[in-house]
Amino acid sequence: MTPVVDRFEIVTRSHDETQQLGRLIGELATDGDIYLLSGELGTGKTCLTQGIAWGLGITEYALSPTFVIMREMHGRLTLYHVDLYRLDDIAEVADLGLDDYFYGNASVAVVEWAENGLAVLPSEHLRVKISHRPGNERALVLAAQGNRYQELLSRVAMATRSKPAPPRRARPRPAE
Repeated sequence: MTPVVDRFEIVTRSHDETQQLGRLIGELATDGDIYLLSGELGTGKTCLTQGIAWGLGITEYALSPTFVIMREMHGRLTLYHVDLYRLDDIAEVADLGLDDYFYGNASVAVVEWAENGLAVLPSEHLRVKISHRPGNERALVLAAQGNRYQELLSRVAMATRSKPAPPRRARPRPAE
């Protein structure tokens, strides 16, 4: 039996590793999944979304939809890539009618700057908080809200932990 995971933390050391984590999430995605991303400018929200898109079989590049609010891309499931960065008022977020994109469209929704609309976004989701670390490292905290997302997070945790560890350097034996 797979252990239930409702919170998982991981550090990625490059853009490629962040995209690979996203690809894994995209490969595990099912119809109706909602991923809420938050973090400062430049932390890697769009980078993670690019990986999710690749995991969904989307070949086009996931550009940030900051100025258009939402981009739609097609793969195994449709990806609705939403960016709430420019919206300061919760009423503006509510007026977007995002529910039409969240339910029943053979789709996955990724919402960047989700903290700008949490009060009107679905209560069941995967929340991903990304923060800067030294160099190109990013700390990602993934939190599951709901059974579907606990299952998803359990699978992500198992897959990322099962990667082979880098070889250890041999230590010299102590002199006798």
